[in-house]
Amino acid sequence: MKTLILFFLMTALALAADISGKWSFDVVLDAGSGSPHFEFTQSGETLTGMYHGQFGDAKLTGTVKGDRVDFTFGGDAGSVKYSGTLDGPSKMKGTVDYGEAGKGTFTATKN
Repeated sequence: MKTLILFFLMTALALAADISGKWSFDVVLDAGSGSPHFEFTQSGETLTGMYHGQFGDAKLTGTVKGDRVDFTFGGDAGSVKYSGTLDGPSKMKGTVDYGEAGKGTFTATKN
């Protein structure tokens, strides 16, 4: 029985999400909408990468825990926070807070 539980635990860890790669986002804010692109690099639960969009380019940091993805980046407009959930290996959706530019929602697809 212990062997079976260990097998399922190891299988779950092996199937943990890895969102590394290029993603296209559709973002809708109180003040308008945009389509930024992100490049993610994941190592375990640690997420790093780059934002490319209306506010220029910026380095990002965050975490991936199960199907939960959280990351932030900063720029001239202040700090931006994304919080979402994965919907399979190549889709994501959630909420975003662009500070003074407003709050909103996003959907994303891995390229």
